[in-house]
Amino acid sequence: MVVLNKIYTRTGDGGETALSDGTRVAKHSLRVAAYGTVDETNATVGLARLHADGETDARLAMIQNDLFDLGADLSNPRTDDAAAEYPPLRMVDAQVDRLEREIDAMNAALEPLRSFVLPGGSALAAQLHLVRTVSRRAERLAVELAAAEPVNPAAIRYLNRLSDWAFVAARVANDDGRADVLWVPGANR
Repeated sequence: MVVLNKIYTRTGDGGETALSDGTRVAKHSLRVAAYGTVDETNATVGLARLHADGETDARLAMIQNDLFDLGADLSNPRTDDAAAEYPPLRMVDAQVDRLEREIDAMNAALEPLRSFVLPGGSALAAQLHLVRTVSRRAERLAVELAAAEPVNPAAIRYLNRLSDWAFVAARVANDDGRADVLWVPGANR
């Protein structure tokens, strides 16, 4: 259970922060950048929810919760999870699988693309494209972190699927792709 009764602590004033296992690291560390960008992704999902309703809003709410799980996963560098008194929260394949099922269901109603899609269209689609691009940045940072330190592979897979999910959801938000804004190569030469 999380209890936040004081928001500022002054412990980060010197440029360091604590990871969830208590380790102190520089705020510019790759691990902090990775989970910070996951938090930024979550904020973009919150913006998208302002334009969503029904099933899309419910799915986005689940994604927001998953992103907190993902941030918790990335903020804990421990590799001895089984030995921990309180094992850290880790992403699991079931979360990735759920995104894949949702992508497949949404994509089934869409016509195949014959050009790249420009970010835009409806307000929801534009916000979902922002989710897509920020989650791609979070994925790149997580992959970079994984090259230097252990990272749960399910965390990286989740970020990869999330960007795909956001792309397909943006097409659905654009009248099932009929209102997509397509790239016209060289159109302004």
